[in-house]
Parts: sequence; C-alpha cells; structure tokens
Amino acid sequence: MIAEKIRLSERTDNKGWKKWGPYLTERAWGTVREDYSPYGDAWNFISHDMARSKAYRWGEEGIGGISDNKGHICFALAFWNHKDNILKERLFGLSGPEGNHGEDVKELYYYLDSTPTHSYMKMLYKYPQQEFPYNRLVIESSRRNRQDPEFELTDTGIFDNDEYFDIFIEYAKADQNDWLVTVTAHNRADHAAPLTLLPTIWFRNTWSWGYPQYNARPILNGIGNRQIEVNHKQLGKYKLYCESPDGLLFCDNDTNTERLYGRPNAGPYSKDGINNHIISRGKKGFVNPHQIGTKAAARYTREIPAGGSTTIRLRFSDQTTLTQPFADFDTLWQQRLKEADAYYDDLQKNVTDTELRAIQRQAYAGMLWNKQFYYYNVNEWLKGDPKMPVPFQGRVYARNETWRHMYTANILSMPDKWEYPWFAAWDLAFHTLTLARLDPNFAKRQLAVILREYYMHPNGQIPAYEWNFSDVNPPVHAWATWKVYEIDKDMNGTGDVGFLERAFHKLLLNFTWWVNRKDVEGNNIFGGGFLGLDNIGVFDRSQPLPMGGHIEQADGTGWMAMYTLNMLRIACEISLTRPVYQDMASKFFEHFLHIASAMNNLGKNHISLWDEVDQFYYDVLHTPGRDSRLLKIRSMVGLIPLFAVEILDEELLSKLPDFKRRVEWVLTNRPDLASLISRWNEPGKGQTHLLSLLRGHRMKMIMRRMFDESEFLSDYGIRALSKYHEKTPYQFELNSEIFQVRYVPAESEMSMFGGNSNWRGPIWFPVNFLLIDSLLKFYQYYGDDLEIEYPTHSGQVMSIKEATVQVIDRLINIFRRDDSGRIAAYGNDAKMQNDPNFQGLYLFYEYFHGDVGAGLGANHQTGWTGLIADLIEYSYKYRTELVALPVGR
Repeated sequence: MIAEKIRLSERTDNKGWKKWGPYLTERAWGTVREDYSPYGDAWNFISHDMARSKAYRWGEEGIGGISDNKGHICFALAFWNHKDNILKERLFGLSGPEGNHGEDVKELYYYLDSTPTHSYMKMLYKYPQQEFPYNRLVIESSRRNRQDPEFELTDTGIFDNDEYFDIFIEYAKADQNDWLVTVTAHNRADHAAPLTLLPTIWFRNTWSWGYPQYNARPILNGIGNRQIEVNHKQLGKYKLYCESPDGLLFCDNDTNTERLYGRPNAGPYSKDGINNHIISRGKKGFVNPHQIGTKAAARYTREIPAGGSTTIRLRFSDQTTLTQPFADFDTLWQQRLKEADAYYDDLQKNVTDTELRAIQRQAYAGMLWNKQFYYYNVNEWLKGDPKMPVPFQGRVYARNETWRHMYTANILSMPDKWEYPWFAAWDLAFHTLTLARLDPNFAKRQLAVILREYYMHPNGQIPAYEWNFSDVNPPVHAWATWKVYEIDKDMNGTGDVGFLERAFHKLLLNFTWWVNRKDVEGNNIFGGGFLGLDNIGVFDRSQPLPMGGHIEQADGTGWMAMYTLNMLRIACEISLTRPVYQDMASKFFEHFLHIASAMNNLGKNHISLWDEVDQFYYDVLHTPGRDSRLLKIRSMVGLIPLFAVEILDEELLSKLPDFKRRVEWVLTNRPDLASLISRWNEPGKGQTHLLSLLRGHRMKMIMRRMFDESEFLSDYGIRALSKYHEKTPYQFELNSEIFQVRYVPAESEMSMFGGNSNWRGPIWFPVNFLLIDSLLKFYQYYGDDLEIEYPTHSGQVMSIKEATVQVIDRLINIFRRDDSGRIAAYGNDAKMQNDPNFQGLYLFYEYFHGDVGAGLGANHQTGWTGLIADLIEYSYKYRTELVALPVGR
C-alpha cells in the first residue's frame, strides 16, 4: 500500500503524523485577535514595522514555517541580503487602508508541494538582492486610486536584472516528531552576492499574560555552536541540529516595550534582538551571550557566486541523543520524495496531461500549506488579560461582543495565510471539497469543527469571519457536507453515515436560524445581507437601506431552496440505515415546495422575483411607503436559483417507503405546489426525478443568458455581473442622488467591504463550481434529449454536459498556457510570462479579470480557487463520455 495513505489512516485528527505541519501563519500583525485598541483599529494597533518587536498574544508568524498543532513551538526562515535595514523575518504587505484595493501582500512566494501528512513539503521564496522597496511600495500605492491597478513588487523593477535569490525551503519527516530541513538559495544574478540565512526557532509567548498555568517559561539552550536544546512543559524535549552554522544567536520572545511604548523592557534581550544584532553587524547587547532564551537562530552567512547556489541542512527532532544526526539524512529524504510522488501518481492517475498535472499538484500544495493553527478565545480577548504589556484601557468598540462563547484552538484551512489569516465560513466549505480528495478525514473534521458548540452561536448562526462573526455567509455547509461525503465514498468505497448524521443535527439548528431570522415576513422569501457577494448590489445589503425598508433577495431565497434540497438529500441517505430520518426528508421536501411556490409566484405586494419581461431573477426592494420594485441588475444573484436542484432516483425512493408515500400524498393533494416544481411525475434519464426551482422554460432562459458571451460567459468562465451593464449601467435614483452598478471586470472601484473584493464583473471559482455542479445534475435528469445553444447566438447546439465541459475548459484556461505560450492569470507581467526561472510556478488568485482572465485580489488564496484541482478531475471524468470533444485545447 502507498506509504502516505497508511500514514493518513493511522489518525483522523491532527496528531500522529499530522501533529506537526505548516500551521504557522504568515501574518499575525493587523489581525482582529491582536487588536486591543479602543476603537477597533486592527490595522494600526500592530503594524508591520512594530511586528518584529511585539510579542503576540494569539499566534505567531513566519516565512515557510512549521509548528506543532497548538502553535507552542515554531520554526521558520529569516534572511538578510546585507542591504535591508531589517531582517526578512515576515512577508511584507500593505494594510487595508494602505492598499488602493485593500490589504495586499507584496512578495513573491510559491507553495510547490506537500503531502497531506506533511511528510514532505516544498516552497519557494524570491528574495531581492537590492534593498527591499518597502517605502516605495507604500508611497506609490497611496498615490493610486481604486481605478488604478495595484503596484506590485515586480513593477518596482527590482527583479529586472535578475538580482535576486531563489530560496527553496523543503521539509521531510524522518518520523512523526522528527523533521529534516534543507534550504537551498540560488543566486540568479550575473555577479556574486552575500546572503545570511537564519533558520529560527521560538516559543509562542504564553507566559506574559498573567495566567498561573502558563507562568513557567520554556527554555532554548545552545549546546556548542551546532545544537539548540528545546524544553517545553507540554511538548517535552527536542533538539534542533544545525549542520556547520557560523554560530547560534539567542534572545527572548518578549515585547521590546522600550522601542514601541517608551517603557522599560522586561529583560535585556527582546524579540527583535537577533534582528538588531545582525543589522548592526554584530553589535553586542542584543543577544544573550550565554546562549539561552525563548527565541534562537542559527546563522549561515554565505557569498554565493553568480549562477551558483548554497544549501544548508537542519534536523528538528525528539531524538535528543543523536551523535550523527545527518548520517541517514539523504536516505530518508529520498524515501519521502519517492513516497510523495507515489501518492500523487495514484491520486492523479486519471490526469494524463503533464501541464494539468503540474497545475493540479501545486493547487493541492497550496491547499495543504494554507493550514493554520487558529487560536481565539473571544471572552478572554474582550475582557483583556490579567497582565497586559500595555495597560488595558477597555474598548469603546467591542467587536464580536455577542460571541463570547467562541473559543477556537484548532488547525483550520485558511483562504490565504497572509491576506486572510483567519477562517471564513463559506470559504472553508469550498476548501473541504478539494481537501476531501487529499485527506477526507481532515475535510470532514473542518466541517464538523465549524458546527461545534464553541463555534456555532447558541442561536444556530455559523460564525462568518473574525472581523464580524455576525455577518451572514451563504448557507453552503450542507452542500459541502454532502459533496465531501460523496467524494469520500467514491474514494474509499463506503460512506461515513455517522459524519452525515452528526453534521445534520447541527445544520438543522442553523437552518432554523435562517428561517427565524432571515425570512422577514414569514413568506418563504429570504434576505440575508451581502451573502458573500460583497458589492454586487446597488446598496450595501448588509447595512440598513438609505431609504429604509428591506430587500427580498433572489440569491438569499435561492440559497435557502438549495439548503432545503441539500438537507433533503442528506436525510434520505441517513434514512437508508436509520429509517426514522424519513420524517426529516419529508419535512425538507415540503419546505422546498413552499420556497418554490413563493419564488415562482407573485410575492409580497404582487411583485415576483422572476421578471417575465427579462426572463431573469432579480431582488425586490420594499420601501417603508409600501412601494415595491425590482432591482433589475443582471448579476450572479439571478443565477443562484440554478443551485437549487436535486435528483432522486426510483431505486432510492423504493428503499424509503414512508418518504415516498408522503411525497406522493403532497403532490396529489397540493397540486398548486406540485405544478410549481419540475416534472416529478415525468421520470428523466434512468428513472430519475428532478427537484428544482426552475421549470424547463425558465431554466432555458437563464442558461441562454448565462451562456451569452455579451453577458455572463467570458473566455475564462462565468462572470459575476453581465457585461450588458458595461454600456448600460443600472441606475437607482434616491433624493436626487444616483446609485449605479456598472460592469467592472477587474478590481473594485468603490470602498464597499474594504474595496478589495469585486462582484461586478470578475470570475469567481466558488460560484462557477456551484453552477457546474448544478448543470451536471440537470444533465443527469435530462440526458442528451435536451439540447441548448452554446454559446448563445453561435448556432452550435449541444447537450448540457457538453456545454458544462466547455465552461470547465474556460476556467482551466486561466492557468494553462495558450497557443502563444501565455498564461492568462499572469496578465501582462512579462517576468512571470517569459522568465525561465518563473516557469512552472502558479499563483491561485482570489478572483479573475472578467475579460482577460488575469489574476486579481489575494494572490495566494488557493482556498476556493484550489477548486481548479477538482475541475481538472471533472474535465477528464466527463470527457470520457464525450468522444467527439478532444482532450486539451
């Protein structure tokens, strides 16, 4: 059996081979957790400049780092190019207010490989040899407005002459608590250049906050100039073995209060001691000459020749008596490399194209590197600690005050460990699909954790994200639960019904919260606020409307219809072994019918969400004066009702007699409801039954608009807003003020939601994936008998499956080189497009330009863009039945 699969089967939680991993975040400064300011000014309470001197309360950060599963012991890399005035200990980026489109990391780094247990990992950091342009990045970005593109590191010209180091950071586990580390730095310049490498180990500060159980300080001791002994009360003893360093440096992970606040330090060797020692070129007084502390680094200073490289090796191990720690290093290293390749050869056995295999493997690597230890006790955070480094003044603005029950201390999948170093509930749901192909147990645990009583609010709400847990994300967790169940079952042969049942009960609480809180009038038409689509509407839907009143949302109602069908399908599956759940299946079947009735008929004040003129779904605005009007914006809001689709076959129904009988009774005795859903009594392909908000005509009309290249269909997927609004913006007049929604294919032009998110034109992977998933269900029912025109107005007629595969290809083409050798995601960046040392390196951006496919937003948000790995699988899977369509371009 494949070694990595054996390791995965040994434990289902983050222990054993998964006790240690890439759980160290890339940014702790500027986060809500570290914000103790009176007015909730998280970006300024701890800045990038302060970070090297400030001991964090809730987490740690580093470059290419690892930690244990509770973040007690941390290891990462620091560098110095002998030009910068600070060490490169952390990735630099702009805070939310500094960036012209919000927070923005300004570094070049790539996650290249990882196995699910992190038995092997590899990443690349590109470090300039000239002084890093910190000030220029800040100043130029502040000069630019929201209509300007972002000023990136490559735009500074600092890479133009290849004066940089490619630093490859690699890890391989000799055993569960035994890490092998290599760092290889390549000089890409045509002249020699100096580089100091500083592999650094330290303890998360738990001793400064005044809790008796954490008063004991862990200790790092230097042994000679090659070993660092690690002593931690909870984790025991380890050693960091360093091969031929120039020396060892020690300080303490304590705040330099003198530098930051003008107050005396707790001790002589504060957190920034190693930085100060190196930058001052060895000045005394910054590091402990007795080689003891809570932070330490091995120093390697090398002059690397032009085109040459240097490699250092280390070993971090619970085997503390090794006399020759590097004797078996190469043998173990090669073994883990072979095991990693064997694991991916098996996982990618259906993908034959070399380029697509590379894209997919790096997407998987990004998913696995973006794990993070996430620690946040909201009650403690709100109260403040007994012993604060700066006297706690209390808060005027108490963020998340109604979430005092929330206590998180878990390994979670992050959207991006720099720009989004905190879980986002609906992002996480999408992450689990890709993670399920790698590690089904971890994926299931992610969904289970977010539903636990120490996350979910007692009222049933799922926390959104740390800036505001009370915001409302789309209810996609039941969908993700079912998809993960299916993937796990497909890969392992049996379905984990216990996982479904546990999730179902918690999801039922959340569903009830939605019904009680977001159906304002009790008429099965839902609001919900921004629902993850940020600035897609004419107003900020998460805030009170400027004219008062409320909005009945096509997307909110569509999401809830989808939720009912997801819960229905889960209940049916559980019922196969627990027949009592047929009652729940019946409940959700009837609830779906009521939502379908409300959405497809005249709504409040005789305004329907469906517009017969445009043949499209829109939000309905209800004003205090009882006036109602459609907000006729052709956006993803009107496509989301497609998500509410489920297929039930006769074989399943025959095993659920009570449910089947109830369904037939409702359809017989409530013809008004039966007529509003699709043709239940007309079985489709393979004796299947279709439950959908959309009957044949409306489904075709929405698909017609969605597949129109002058509207939603881009060369690179489905746009969030119709291109129709490029020449015809939607306008809403209120008190002589014009509110406008215009097609914007790239970054946001407005500050709504911080301005770093845009749903007015770009292509987003999560909603594209949901559309694809829904289209394939429609095909499952209709088969080849139903043909559609794709693209609209092209004269080409094909099945829904054929059209869906074409959409999948358009999304894949964002990353695949075209006939001219360009990668759409990299736009006009000549360095990334053409430089040999940038080839085979992929960034998985947050969203993509609606016209040209260029990557936008967070450039390492593998999170939901990691779905590219699933789409590559889909492309191969669904092409097997489409012989007429060639594989590839």
